[in-house]
Amino acid sequence: MPELPEVETMCRGIADVVGRTIEAVETPPCACRPCTIEPTVEKMHQHLVGRSVRAIERRGKRVMLRFDDDERLVIEPRMSGLVLLTDPPSVDHLRLRIRFCGRDSSADAKATSKSKPRAATKKPDADGIELLVWDRRGLGTIRLLSQSEFAEQIDSRLGVDALQIDVAGLRRKLDASSRAIKVALLDQTVLAGIGNLYAAEILFVAGVDPRLPCNKLSGPQWTRLHAAISHVLDDAIVHEGSTLSDGTYRNVLNDPGGYQNMHRVYDRKGQYCQRCTKGVINRIVQAQRSTFFCPVCQKRSGKHASV
Repeated sequence: MPELPEVETMCRGIADVVGRTIEAVETPPCACRPCTIEPTVEKMHQHLVGRSVRAIERRGKRVMLRFDDDERLVIEPRMSGLVLLTDPPSVDHLRLRIRFCGRDSSADAKATSKSKPRAATKKPDADGIELLVWDRRGLGTIRLLSQSEFAEQIDSRLGVDALQIDVAGLRRKLDASSRAIKVALLDQTVLAGIGNLYAAEILFVAGVDPRLPCNKLSGPQWTRLHAAISHVLDDAIVHEGSTLSDGTYRNVLNDPGGYQNMHRVYDRKGQYCQRCTKGVINRIVQAQRSTFFCPVCQKRSGKHASV
């Protein structure tokens, strides 16, 4: 499932659509389970043709195209969705096609000299591009939302972004909870963006037992946990996310990510810990999700010498 690093990679990959004008919004023929698209593609086409994208944003695990009136086209990939600028893995699961004409550089007027008239900054790019939404399982959603709808339906229901929270805020939100820390990290209403894979990797880097209740973490453990969140997520973004054995996740150019080669515990059950070299990676189930950890160097209290 695309998590914060994969979705951030998608957002950065489609930055070239900023300033471009939409020519068409289409649904290719698809005999598979339909995605949720609201409103209908026909209404979306009528509403968006001729409008320009002002910004690409991310909220938790969602890609957002923002327009000049703060309307947003919100794409939530969920289990198997991709946002692409090139040919998809297969044509069978292509859900939405948005065609853009060349960029009007007046969208970047803030970056130009104020002494020049706006008309002089208009330099259309003749090459149009297409943004494709592909979803093998059809579980993703694509919704066009007004500013108030976005605030009510999405923004108000999500916690602070995992890359924006500070250590005090992280502790304040979670340290009264009796939930296991791994389970709490998955709660999008508390902390937006972290999913199962990166929660396991973060807790390993921090040297914290995933079964430890939040209200039992010490001050140093909270500090290490916060540092691990930033380190793991930033590193995963640099490597453009994780493509697992099923090969589903791809970046916008349909290339695999690279962070799967950096995994320390995820899906490594039975292998020796790369850090302490003594522990064997365990797999347990928490909240119906697999958790991988080293029982030797991820301690319930204190800090193992290898951390």
